[in-house]
Amino acid sequence: MMKLTFLGTRGYIEARTRRHYMHSALEIAYYGTSVMIDCGEDWLERIHELRVAAVFVTHSHPDHAFGLKRGAPCPVHATEDAWDKMKAFEIESRKVIDVRKPIVIDGISVEAFPVEHSTRAPAVGYRITAGKAAIFYVPDVVYIRDRADALGGARLYVGDGATITRSMVRKPADALIGHTPVRTQLTWCEKVGVPRAIITHCGSEIVEGDERVLGAKLREMAGERGVDVEIAYDGMEVVLR
Repeated sequence: MMKLTFLGTRGYIEARTRRHYMHSALEIAYYGTSVMIDCGEDWLERIHELRVAAVFVTHSHPDHAFGLKRGAPCPVHATEDAWDKMKAFEIESRKVIDVRKPIVIDGISVEAFPVEHSTRAPAVGYRITAGKAAIFYVPDVVYIRDRADALGGARLYVGDGATITRSMVRKPADALIGHTPVRTQLTWCEKVGVPRAIITHCGSEIVEGDERVLGAKLREMAGERGVDVEIAYDGMEVVLR
């Protein structure tokens, strides 16, 4: 049994509500062990309250990593690119992640996949496997490299909620940056056969909008693709058996 707890679901925006108050972070628990994905600046005063075996960072933007500036109560795993931006952080146990090389912590396997999002803060998404259940978590994304391997056989896709249908993708030079709409991410799930999606890292469209209306809109889009979808909120728990 894999248990997911959405510790935070807000993107890097000023707006916040009770449902979307803390920066996006996910806790994955399995047989008494848990790990945390991302730790944004909202967590700076609270990171030492958490009892997790490890923290995994997707990239070094403030809403994903700056809660670790004053240290962490456990090892922190990040890519070399992320550590380069986090070198001044007061973290004692630093672990370097190599993409496509899983790290296993007490039965929880975490494998990093490179994704397009930012040239200044290169990002990864994580395929997390515990027992027979696998999910893919990518809170900031334009494009997933090796998408079939990243999503194949996953029970759940947890994706970027910065925008639902409007493209926020730019190409200032040779690389794509920004955020791919939820609609496109649902199409990824359809093509690879992922049956369920949860949207996190919510942007202003969701946080400031009417979630009943937006939820219905998302479910219609997802239903056309044979995918179940819902919007995450702070404290939301999901159990995969």
